[in-house]
Amino acid sequence: MSAQTSPMEPGMQGTTATASLPGSATVGTTPMGQIRILIVDDHTTFAELLTGSLNREPDLCSVGSANSVATGIAACLELVPDVVVMDYHLPDGSGLVAATAILARAPHTRIVILTGDPALEALEQAAAIGVCAFLPKDGSLATVLDTLRHARIGGFLVHPSLVSLLSARRRQRSEEIPFPELTKRELAVLRLMGEGSDVRANARVLGISENTCRGYVKAILGKLGAHSQLEAVVIATRLGLVPAQHV
Repeated sequence: MSAQTSPMEPGMQGTTATASLPGSATVGTTPMGQIRILIVDDHTTFAELLTGSLNREPDLCSVGSANSVATGIAACLELVPDVVVMDYHLPDGSGLVAATAILARAPHTRIVILTGDPALEALEQAAAIGVCAFLPKDGSLATVLDTLRHARIGGFLVHPSLVSLLSARRRQRSEEIPFPELTKRELAVLRLMGEGSDVRANARVLGISENTCRGYVKAILGKLGAHSQLEAVVIATRLGLVPAQHV
């Protein structure tokens, strides 16, 4: 996140009581009704700034922080957060390794990956394992906070700059994927998915029930050979079914 566009200040405002855990993890307790967020990032200043920003939001709260794959997994299993916001590059491995381990043990956890150098392959891997969002680390604070809120209700987001990257490369690799036959309604749902909307919002836009919309999503995943909505958007963008968006 860029401090120029979205300044953040470290510190807490009485919403979180913290204590140290072995292995450089910090934990705390939160009030009822807030979205509980664990930060996994080895850059102390960034983690402190994000913690302070979260704790100033009435509906968001940091429950702790960790600085490695190992401590991130341990903290997540102990604290059971709603959302984990995790750096892609950690001292002892990839954030996706931690995400895989967390989702295997706590599948309802929503994970948002941040990275300073996004790559197509990392985005596709994140989508395949069930990460709900993949954002550039130099994006705006507002985007991160909005993504954390969507993650809490099961939404997902691919940052527009990453979608543009996929669009630019889709011609090079589109021949590797059979072109799917989607109905007009499935295409409509898919394009709304590409905008980052969740099932409830898509159903409202299309004037259909949430269950019907989920049925379309399931059909789309099957036809595209995707394991998640995020992976479906990745594939659809590469095929040109979802228009590239620009920052």
